Amino acid sequence: MKKYDVIALGELLIDFTMNGQSEQGNNIFEACPGGAPCNVLAMLNKLGKKTAFIGKVGNDQFGILLRKTLIEVGIDTSNLFTDNEVNTTLAFVHTLADGDREFSFYRNPGADMMLKEDEIDADFISQAKIFHFGTLSMTQDEVRAATKKAVKSAKQSGALISFDPNLREPLWSSLELAKEQMEYGFSQCDILKISDNEIQFVSGKEDYDEGIQYLQEKYHIPLILLTMGKEGSRAYYKGMRVERSGFSVETIETTGAGDTFGGSALNYILEHDFYELTEAQLGELLVFANAAAAIVTTKKGAILAMPERKEIERIMVDK
Repeated sequence: MKKYDVIALGELLIDFTMNGQSEQGNNIFEACPGGAPCNVLAMLNKLGKKTAFIGKVGNDQFGILLRKTLIEVGIDTSNLFTDNEVNTTLAFVHTLADGDREFSFYRNPGADMMLKEDEIDADFISQAKIFHFGTLSMTQDEVRAATKKAVKSAKQSGALISFDPNLREPLWSSLELAKEQMEYGFSQCDILKISDNEIQFVSGKEDYDEGIQYLQEKYHIPLILLTMGKEGSRAYYKGMRVERSGFSVETIETTGAGDTFGGSALNYILEHDFYELTEAQLGELLVFANAAAAIVTTKKGAILAMPERKEIERIMVDK
């Protein structure tokens, strides 16, 4: 028996989101704990799963806040390291009129980039049923080496590998390097969660199905989950293509929606036989994950905004 349902590695940071203006007319920002891998874990914890995180924060007020937040939501922090020289990574989220967003990162460097290969504990990683990672832990050489060591350890232990490219163009020295590291993730994963703009970027295909076909033929990924924002999502598995529409909600911002979808999907996979999923089960997975993601868009932030199962089931019934 493995101790953890999911262990994730990657960035842990503060998302500063706009929250109105002061009496003087100054913008007010809310400090929201975030970072894609931990957003995924926070959703899994809400659904009763046991999770752990591997990463690094700074020895500053934000690093202290992030560690405290993970402990509060139940994520194991035994492999969350502190860097005494480099500050915690910050991201300012600019919300657009349609609820989508742009990011301004303060990460040159940021503590999450300082994770070292010798800090990766293979025995710890071997305790995971699923290992999850993205590409932001692959933007620089040292943290990339740490990530690849962790992925190798997870594969050797028999864990399923979950990958979300989570493309953030401003953080890469070149888009060619970003694509190269995404392709590494594709070559390693059993479960891929990819967004509509990411599939177009990596495949060069405007049509989503053609883009997915390109990935399937090149990398033979068993399960691909495509998110399409408010339009819903698709699952591609063993020749099946299953699609479910999104949920109509009053969106405030979309930060964390894809991660909420990803965490919900991994939760479903943990509760079913990954190797024998049916078309009906894939449909159930998508509806539940779409509903969870929709709820998060009605709140600020991500880690502390994850919905309860009963909340998700309520909007599924109301649809």
